[in-house]
Amino acid sequence: MNQDFKTAYDILQNNAQALQNSQQPNIDELMAVVEESIAAYKVCQSRIDAVEQALTQAFDNNQTQE
Repeated sequence: MNQDFKTAYDILQNNAQALQNSQQPNIDELMAVVEESIAAYKVCQSRIDAVEQALTQAFDNNQTQE
């Protein structure tokens, strides 16, 4: 799955909203929703980790230059 953060986050929001609004979830489709959500979560987590790493490096570089 090659997605950006916003697309993956939108998938998570939409799936969560659909499950919350569903009085009776469609069990036949539930596994597909879960798999899609896990993949989207991994994209989001990967992007968050990359940003945290970049910020840490930026702050570390800034402190060593002072």
